[in-house]
Amino acid sequence: MFTNNKLNKAVRLAMMFGAASTLAFAGAVAAQETSDKEDESAKKDEKAERIQVVGSRIRTDGLDSATPITVISAELARDQGLNTLGELLRTSTIAAGSSQLISALSVGFVTAGGAGNESISMRGLGANRTLVLLNGRRAGPAGTRGQVAAFDVNSIPLSAVERIEVLKDGASSLYGSDAVAGVVNIITKKGDETNITVNLDQPFESGGENYRVNATYGRTFDRGSFRAVADYQLRSELARGDRDFFACPQRLFLDATTGERTDPIDPRTGDYHCNALQYGVWVQTRNNTNPLPSNFRTGVKAQYDYDGFFAANNRPTFASLITAPGPGNITVPAGFYPVSYDKETDGWADADHPFQDRQSMIPETKVGSIFLMGNYDFTDNVSGYSEFIFSRRNTVTNSFRQFWNNEMAATGYINPGVVPGWGGSQRIGFMSVAMTDHSGVDTTVDYSRYVFGFEGSIGDWNWDVSYQNSYNRGDYDTKVILFDAMLMAQNAVNGGPCVGQNSPVSGKPCTLVDWLGPDHINGNQSQAVKDFLFDVDNGSTSYRQQTFDGYFTGELFELPAGFVSTAFGASLQKDEINDVPGKATLANNLWGSTGAGITAGSASTKAVYGEIFVPVLRDLPMVESFDLTASARWTDVSTYGSDTTYKVSANWVIGHGFQLRASRGSSFRAPALFELYLQNQTGFLAQSNDPCLNWSGRLAEGTIDPRIAANCEAGGVPATYVTAGSSMTSVTGGGAGQLAAETSVSKGIGLVWKSPESVWGFSADYYDVVIDNQVNNIGGGTVLGLCYRSENFPNDPFCSQFTRRTGANGDWGIAEVRGGYVNVSQQSVRGADFMATFEDDFSFGRLRLRLDHTVQLERSFKQFPDSVPSTYVGDIGEPKHVGTLSATLSRDGWRYTWNTRYVAATDDYKYFANGNRTTYRGQASTFIAETPTYILHSASVQTDFQGFDVTFGIANLFDKEPPKGSPAGVRTAGNAILYSQYDFYGRRAFLNVSYNF
Repeated sequence: MFTNNKLNKAVRLAMMFGAASTLAFAGAVAAQETSDKEDESAKKDEKAERIQVVGSRIRTDGLDSATPITVISAELARDQGLNTLGELLRTSTIAAGSSQLISALSVGFVTAGGAGNESISMRGLGANRTLVLLNGRRAGPAGTRGQVAAFDVNSIPLSAVERIEVLKDGASSLYGSDAVAGVVNIITKKGDETNITVNLDQPFESGGENYRVNATYGRTFDRGSFRAVADYQLRSELARGDRDFFACPQRLFLDATTGERTDPIDPRTGDYHCNALQYGVWVQTRNNTNPLPSNFRTGVKAQYDYDGFFAANNRPTFASLITAPGPGNITVPAGFYPVSYDKETDGWADADHPFQDRQSMIPETKVGSIFLMGNYDFTDNVSGYSEFIFSRRNTVTNSFRQFWNNEMAATGYINPGVVPGWGGSQRIGFMSVAMTDHSGVDTTVDYSRYVFGFEGSIGDWNWDVSYQNSYNRGDYDTKVILFDAMLMAQNAVNGGPCVGQNSPVSGKPCTLVDWLGPDHINGNQSQAVKDFLFDVDNGSTSYRQQTFDGYFTGELFELPAGFVSTAFGASLQKDEINDVPGKATLANNLWGSTGAGITAGSASTKAVYGEIFVPVLRDLPMVESFDLTASARWTDVSTYGSDTTYKVSANWVIGHGFQLRASRGSSFRAPALFELYLQNQTGFLAQSNDPCLNWSGRLAEGTIDPRIAANCEAGGVPATYVTAGSSMTSVTGGGAGQLAAETSVSKGIGLVWKSPESVWGFSADYYDVVIDNQVNNIGGGTVLGLCYRSENFPNDPFCSQFTRRTGANGDWGIAEVRGGYVNVSQQSVRGADFMATFEDDFSFGRLRLRLDHTVQLERSFKQFPDSVPSTYVGDIGEPKHVGTLSATLSRDGWRYTWNTRYVAATDDYKYFANGNRTTYRGQASTFIAETPTYILHSASVQTDFQGFDVTFGIANLFDKEPPKGSPAGVRTAGNAILYSQYDFYGRRAFLNVSYNF
């Protein structure tokens, strides 16, 4: 096969893996090539060999490079029982310092890339600022919905991966605008091995099982090689009912003095009350001059006695609590009982609906992949290569939800008493809140990518030209509730048209709904009602990325310290997105769900780039070598314009194993297509996001900024606005014509030491990244806060982004708020990466130890230039310290591995005016929004047996559960805190069996 000389290969690697590191070695090689002495030649070859193994020998990862590079071997996944590329990446320190997008977070949330999508965000700067390469070339975005921009790491089978090389430094000057945080380069396996591998992953509790089968066929012949990989993976669903820590959430409130639980007790179970989504009938009084008794708050709930508990235990009825002619005189049908009007009756409300246990926590996912690659030497100086991958991922998420009708009158409204059995002597309204399991998404993503190119040499210069085409097609079938059907069925209660009529938008035959019937409320609607109110909306997304790239590498001239080497090239890229939501979504005919328009657009990018390596000093006291590397890139984006970025790196090998490295570079990121062209997406926010809710009472308590209170009063919100009404509509859209590009500066400095014979190794690297003019999605709650905190109220531009209700029936809540993508001021991250390695032979075997540790010193965000920075280090999901410690002992054909992963303690109390203090029904209490230091262990053993390579191990060896939190203070599922750093499976056994033919 075509073989490059050592220098050219080194320079090519520099272009591929982060510039300065291998070019530094290339210069050393160049200097050595001028000598005719055999020992100098031997040294030259030794140095070149070191280039080849930087990315494959874990114990020397990053210790020789001028910029920090971490190499993650796929072998780690086998030894730790990790089943996907996403798991392997996010458990490393490059990603563990911030919560990553995992499939569990796409259940019940609208996430970038759609359900089941998993991406990597280095340094927590966002997946759009982390470039993912496959064998040194762009991988291309994958996913569904309008916010597709990042690569879905589920698209590549882990079985095809040899290693992952991570450049932990900005590299826009070589790779383009999305390499702000760094580069993840996935290197696939090569060679002529042929094998079949089976992987089984079985949690000790059912749910979340993983099965994988993989077949590899590779051949090397005189002028080329070929490799084919076929892979199929099935991840079984992990439902909430499969794990106790996902069970129905309790309030988890503690007495502020004694620390005893203040949650109400559920008399059905004798345990603390489950405080999840309730179902029943919300009872509302609208007579402010003659209110219900003090033990009946506005919004008391009527719940049906499904299991006979209320009757069997002689619980109070509405009639026994409010007798004629007492205020309200509420009447309800037999079997309905009042709940949730004081602490004791909070415990009577049954919120543990069976639908909850069937909600997906880890959705069922099936992934089938085919990967092909090959190369062929046409002549001694010209070689061709190609790659092809096709993967299909199907992810099914199951969920549940509440849905409710508009308030229906009992008395005092138009057509009073239209609901038989429900009444009262005052203005009383009843709102049915029902349950349904018609919620979830069935997502199929087809991802294909092919590359072909040619490489060769002209004298001492190498060249490479390639074309990459990635295409993503995703279909997402979403279970929805139809707005027009809901409205038609509600109007029918007051005599509106129904029987024999069709809904005006969806065209469905109208069916009468027994809104206040116990079966309807409990989720047992008739099939006719389901057919009328519910539907499945079919949307589709396509994203194509095409890239043409060509470059030359070679030597310019020789200096006393070695050859000056260079690389330069040009690239053309085109991106196209087209997301077409389903018909109901486009018609704005969704009830209680996110809506969207068609997101379509394209961008063309052209760039010219260059890099130069200069060996400055050699073989001086305290200077074994001192090299400089500089790179620059000019980029022009059709949707933005042009800009130039640069990077300068220095590498000082001091001697006696010590090395000092430093770099500084700039980046710019043009807005992604979805940030420009995302069509209006609608969702719903609770009125608790309204800064003016109960502004007068909070001003008296001292729990509101006086400026906010003054602006609320000036805006006409009365002091009597104390009760939140129905949710507000939130609209998000793209910023085409308004967005500017982000710019950033990345700085780093590091110290490296290696002992003689490389028994010990250590590196410490400081990083500092500042992003200015960052593109950010401003949510509805933020818009409201910015308006009412403004000194320029009501003329601040954000104050025109929402509308408020008119006060009918005392409701002064927000009707609609409009957010979207805008340029904000600044995001900054600072921290340090540490790595220590040890490897040596002992009488008991060869021992290898490795510690990786990252400390976050700063993570801050400024909304506007005069804003007070928000800091996140130490927040839940943003731990200050993360790390891994692994130990491997090899002896007599056996390999024993122990791995420990740890995440520092965190808390979110700074986001609450009173810290962790709150009140529950007038009782001073505290809540939990913190996590202790979290440590996971895994152990495995590997050996060869009768030609089979066998690895067996236990992950989460001590069955560590996710930390618990109060749902009022932190995002949870059940009481388990829901962030990607924590394990949701529990203890599990894994087995990997591979046979080479």
